[in-house]
Amino acid sequence: MKALFFLRHYNDIDHITPVISKWIESNHVCDIILIGNPKFRNDYRIQYLSKLEGVRVAHIRDLLPAFEYVAWRLQTLLLSHGLRRSLMGPLVATLRWVFDAGKRKFIWRNTAHRLLMHSFVSLDKGVVVFDWITRNSPVCLEWVETVVSMAHNMGLGAVSLPHGDSPHANQLIRHGEWRLQPDTLYSAGRIFDKLVVPNELCAKRFHPFMTNQSLAVLGSPRYCDEWLAKLKELLPPAPLVSSSNQLKIAMFLRKDDFTIFWEEVGEVIRMIATFPGTVLVIKPHTRGGWKQSLTKDTSLHRLPNVSIAGDNIHSIHLMNWADVIIDLATSVVFEAIKAKKPVLAADYLHAGRSAVAEFMPETELCCRDDVYQKIDEFLSNGCNSFYIEKHRRRFIKEMLDGPDAEVLPRYVSLLETQAQMSSVGKDKD
Repeated sequence: MKALFFLRHYNDIDHITPVISKWIESNHVCDIILIGNPKFRNDYRIQYLSKLEGVRVAHIRDLLPAFEYVAWRLQTLLLSHGLRRSLMGPLVATLRWVFDAGKRKFIWRNTAHRLLMHSFVSLDKGVVVFDWITRNSPVCLEWVETVVSMAHNMGLGAVSLPHGDSPHANQLIRHGEWRLQPDTLYSAGRIFDKLVVPNELCAKRFHPFMTNQSLAVLGSPRYCDEWLAKLKELLPPAPLVSSSNQLKIAMFLRKDDFTIFWEEVGEVIRMIATFPGTVLVIKPHTRGGWKQSLTKDTSLHRLPNVSIAGDNIHSIHLMNWADVIIDLATSVVFEAIKAKKPVLAADYLHAGRSAVAEFMPETELCCRDDVYQKIDEFLSNGCNSFYIEKHRRRFIKEMLDGPDAEVLPRYVSLLETQAQMSSVGKDKD
């Protein structure tokens, strides 16, 4: 069977690569089309996949005629939420009026047809795969809807796979979110035959807009045991120097559209810097980190034991290097929990309730005193025996593993079923 995977940014590459790897291991073939920044051709996971037999990797601009690609890119930008909120908003609104839905449809259909025929000519079984698409995704929802519709007309299945997890146990976490009600941001999931989530916490976002039959809870492909073992073989060398006589602390930040109390984050960083024997590395979010006020604070750059990680340092590098992780509600720390490394859930630094603190209350930081006491304790007594093991096991079971630890076979089985069902549906028509 064949699958066509559309990948667009760091996070979906990170979470979908395990599924693609297992798909190929199961004697299937696939195409990968990159629809984001061309730099991801050089990502170590894409490099790994491109060397597997049965995998073809291409960037979308290499598969479309130059004019068509430019038109596709222009229309995508015109519908970008970020551009509409910028100073160019009035110009963007005018251009959207000129290039109305009817005119855009021509480009959407042409590009979708060309890409689908690139992968599925003469094939009667297959599945098209995107990551989670929302109404404010950088990839245009109009275009995704067109791809999915045309795929269905060809008898192909359409599936949406996770590009992350649910690091929050509560709902109101972004700027401007003031009402507890279903968030239509996630309503786009219903265009797919199946939308997959790692756990029930993620499923809550989509339940108001989808049937139980179209939503599948399969566990986390990124943090399952099988992929973590494989990832150790693939990871490039870390550009970090280890030191056994220092307490190594990593801090992971969220995107700027989440409500984070940046002033207090700065206070905590400065306080940690006063502890002799500590070194702190801050990792901005992989998308939009440059927008965060913290990374522009020159006073932090002058602290001798504090540094900000560049793009050449992957999150997993930091995870392996650190003794302790301070988390502002990101799913990247789930790997550290599996490795029994202490994760301090700094919930008082943001407007949310983290899943980590919800499952493991012993991890939560509620005030600045908590931060001080935890760091002091780690320096005095080391980092062992941090978790209540019963809590950690429940977190792994309910958030990461699902029914059992055989996560990746479940993903492959779902893709196989959708490819076969779509073909059967076409025959009936």
